[in-house]
Amino acid sequence: MKVVILAGGLGTRISEESSVRPKPMIEIGGRPILWHIMKIYSAHGFNDFVICLGYKGYVVKEYFSNYFLHMADVTFNMEGNRMEVHRETAEPWRVTLVETGASTNTGGRLKRVAPYVANEPYFALTYGDGVSDIDITALKAFHEGHGKLATVAAVRPPNRFGVLDIDDQSQVLSFREKPVNEVGWINGGFFLLSPKVIDLVEGDATIWEREPLETLAGQRQLNAFYHEGFWQPMDTLRDKNYLEERWASGKAEWKVWS
Repeated sequence: MKVVILAGGLGTRISEESSVRPKPMIEIGGRPILWHIMKIYSAHGFNDFVICLGYKGYVVKEYFSNYFLHMADVTFNMEGNRMEVHRETAEPWRVTLVETGASTNTGGRLKRVAPYVANEPYFALTYGDGVSDIDITALKAFHEGHGKLATVAAVRPPNRFGVLDIDDQSQVLSFREKPVNEVGWINGGFFLLSPKVIDLVEGDATIWEREPLETLAGQRQLNAFYHEGFWQPMDTLRDKNYLEERWASGKAEWKVWS
């Protein structure tokens, strides 16, 4: 199963970091969040990645072109112009980096990589800025079982805000953290898709989360895989710091690999 990762957005809500690199290259624990996402899939045996580049895509290219320098001990023999790798820890990944346009929307990026997934019975699609302990193997089995064109992981959003109960005199009657079961389900960004769904994308301006997904839902071709576990996007610096704290404390729920 190929895994398509959307990694070309501007990341304007985390501009403190994204002004110098694309959001998927913002580091958690000294590794880009893109690496963490790939490790999640790799833990379930999925190692063939198609990464949709856009904003500052060259940073992603440089990272993978120098992957051994990031992940291994090396000796440079300057006189002989040779590099010797001593301790190799690289993963068995096949990574295809595709330039999908600096201003292309999410649906358009998917359409641009259609040739790379056209012969697959189905493929995975996810965003390059969120992590989870989702069971990809169970997601795959669920998708194969229902026979529809698309599956989306349904998750609970993080409880970021407390709930205020206020009367008509503007007095706060109570304050409480909002229970998860009051929030509802949202798009968790982990999809399994038939290549046929790409036909629903008109062009670069198409937003995947609008017409294509709305059409699939209207045709009853989109099923939800419920994930009750950990899920966290990295939309803001606050989110980034939260993930960094989880990693540093050894409590990173999304670290499903050994």
